Amino acid sequence: MGRFVVFEGGEGSGKSTQARLLAQRWNAVFTFEPGGTAVGQQLRQLLLDPETGDLDARGEALLMAADRAHHVATVIRPALMRGRDVVCDRYVGSSLAYQGHARGLGFSEVQVINDFATEGLAPDLVVLLSVPEDVAAARLALAGKPDRMESAGVEFHRKVAEGYAMLAAHNPHSWVAIDGTGLIEEVEQRVKAIVESRFPPEVAQ
Repeated sequence: MGRFVVFEGGEGSGKSTQARLLAQRWNAVFTFEPGGTAVGQQLRQLLLDPETGDLDARGEALLMAADRAHHVATVIRPALMRGRDVVCDRYVGSSLAYQGHARGLGFSEVQVINDFATEGLAPDLVVLLSVPEDVAAARLALAGKPDRMESAGVEFHRKVAEGYAMLAAHNPHSWVAIDGTGLIEEVEQRVKAIVESRFPPEVAQ
């Protein structure tokens, strides 16, 4: 069974970049949510396109869970069962922070639908990258036109960050919070130190 590491964080946190770098170091399968499958790409378009407009919070949570169910069944679990390591950009933690806390649905309610979607598949480690609001805003400004989630408003994203902090505090055995500020190489070294503390160098590649 391969190792399963997930990167979480708000918009502009740098998690996607760091997830790719770890996957390269490990020669692991890199994937992401929403949209890590052909079916998921269609769901991603619906979920992130600004033209979609407002979605009912429960509908949004269920669409995210539908993407995750197919992703786990067709990409993540098969790779792990083949002994491949998997590094994923977003997973259940995103739904808990975004829909559970920021949308106000509740952690436990969102956890239930995701337990069903994933058949209980949990990551071995969740790396949470956090940056101040001004840093995130500056990074997003360079990224071009914001998607539906990115443009949800300052207060929404503050709640997302609060939700993530709560999840990390309540799950110290599986979550680690890392400062995402600074150069990519600096953050990479922080991530590497944490990952190697959980997976000794003689095991980690």
